[in-house]
Amino acid sequence: MVDISPPALRRTWHNIDKAWLALVVVLTLVAILDPPQLWPTVNFTAGALLHTAPFIVFAILAVAYMKATGAETLLAKAFEGNQAKMVVFAALLGGLSPFCSCEVIPFIAAMLALGAPLGAVMAFWLASPLMDPAMFLITSGTLGWEFAIAKTLSAVGLGLFGGFATKLFARSVIFANPLREKPQIGGCCGVEKPFEGKPLWAFWVESPRNEVFRRNLLENGIFLLKWLTLAYVFEALMLRYVPAEWIATALGGDGIGTIVLGALVGAPAYLNGYAAVPLVSGLLDQGMSNGAAMSFVIAGGVSCIPAAIAVWALVKPRVFAAYIGFAISGAVLAGLAWQAIA
Repeated sequence: MVDISPPALRRTWHNIDKAWLALVVVLTLVAILDPPQLWPTVNFTAGALLHTAPFIVFAILAVAYMKATGAETLLAKAFEGNQAKMVVFAALLGGLSPFCSCEVIPFIAAMLALGAPLGAVMAFWLASPLMDPAMFLITSGTLGWEFAIAKTLSAVGLGLFGGFATKLFARSVIFANPLREKPQIGGCCGVEKPFEGKPLWAFWVESPRNEVFRRNLLENGIFLLKWLTLAYVFEALMLRYVPAEWIATALGGDGIGTIVLGALVGAPAYLNGYAAVPLVSGLLDQGMSNGAAMSFVIAGGVSCIPAAIAVWALVKPRVFAAYIGFAISGAVLAGLAWQAIA
C-alpha cells in the first residue's frame, strides 16, 4: 500500500523538481485553455533551445572543467594583500568566476571568521551572481555580445561600487561586527568540498577529478536545460498573451523612471540568471527599454533567492540591507549607463 500520510506527502513534494513540475503544469494549462497555442509554444521553445545549444554545451563543458581542476583555490587570492587591491580583485573574480554564491558560502564564512575585510567580501558577493562563463555565453547567444559584455562590466562595476563603499564606511554602525553569532552554512545547491592546493589543469590524470567533471557536466546540463526550457515557454506565452503596449508603457522610453522601475521589478521577480535571459529577450521585443532591461537583470541577479540566501546566511540583517541597497542603486546606475550607450 502506498503511504499517503502527511510526512510522506511532504517528502514527495520536497523531492519533486519544481522547475519540471511548473513546466508540465504550464503546458497542461495551455493544452486545456488554448489548445491551438500548444504546438506554437512547444515549437518556439524547441527552436530557441536549438539556437542556444552551442552556447549551452560550451558553457557546461567550461564549468565542469573549472570544477574538476580545482579552480576554487584561486578565490583565496582575492583576500590577500592591500585592502583596495583585494576589493578590485574580488570584484573581477566574482564577475568572471564560474561559481555561484551558495557554493562559496563555506569559503566566505571561513574568510570572514579569519578577519578578511568585509569590503572585499561584499565586492565578491555583489559581482558573483551576475555573471559567469556559462551565463555570458547564454546571454550573448540570446541578447547579443554587446549586452553580455555590458552586463559583465556592470557586474564588476557593482562589485567595485559596493566593495569600496563598504570599505569607506567599515567603521559605521551598519558594518560593525557583521557576522551572525552562528552563521548558517548552507545554500541553494549541493556544495562539495573543493580540491586543495594549486589547480590541476590536466585533471584527467586523477580519477576523483574525472568523477567531478562527469558529475558537474550532468548536473549543470540538467540545470540549464530545465530552467531555459521553462523560461522559453514563458517567453512564448508572454509574446502571445501580454500586449506589447503594456510593456512599452510601463518599461519603455528613455526616462529614468523606467530604469528605476526595472530595478524595483527585477529585485523580487527574478527566477535565476539563466531563466531571466529569455524573459528579458521577450520583454525587449515587447517594448522594454535597454536601460530598464539592464537594471532588471542587475538588481534581480543580486537579489534572487540563491544569491540572497548566501548573504543572509552569514551576516546580520543590517549588512544584508546594505547589500540589497547596493544592488538596487548599482542596477539603476548600470541601466542609465547602458541606456546612454545603447
